[in-house]
Amino acid sequence: MGLLEIIRTRRSVRKFTGERVDDADVNAILEAGRWAPSGLNNQPWRFAVVRKDKTKRELAAATRYSSIILSADVLIAVFLDRLVTYDRTKDVQAIGACIQSMLLMAHSLGLGACWLGQILTKREMVERTLDVPGSFELMSVIAIGHPAASPQTGRRDSLQQLVFLREES
Repeated sequence: MGLLEIIRTRRSVRKFTGERVDDADVNAILEAGRWAPSGLNNQPWRFAVVRKDKTKRELAAATRYSSIILSADVLIAVFLDRLVTYDRTKDVQAIGACIQSMLLMAHSLGLGACWLGQILTKREMVERTLDVPGSFELMSVIAIGHPAASPQTGRRDSLQQLVFLREES
């Protein structure tokens, strides 16, 4: 599959089979995130990889999307390390690029993933559960596993609707 096809066919997967995700695949997903662009190459992302059921249950209590967390084989919590921040907006954008790279890698490996943002409303609870350093700020939790079903096809607005200015040379 080419890159554009990977981008076009990636969908949020919210139900997983329970089959184990190989450690090599988890490492490949982390590598994809690690190589995302960041301003001044400050690489502001930090990761926590969660596999234990007890920890997943604690994290599930922090979101109304608990079923996604509980059915995923692995969770990757993504944090912004404020000790290496130089511009918050740029660093948060870099974290978004990191997460997108991880989602695309998961899809390219035949895995499903879901970027969980609602859990941020209980950021402090998640940070306590994972015992994160004080300089780390939760940005997202990504649920990863083998998809239980094929995701729906997506719909996007046309480029005509989205591009408001296109200069010709």
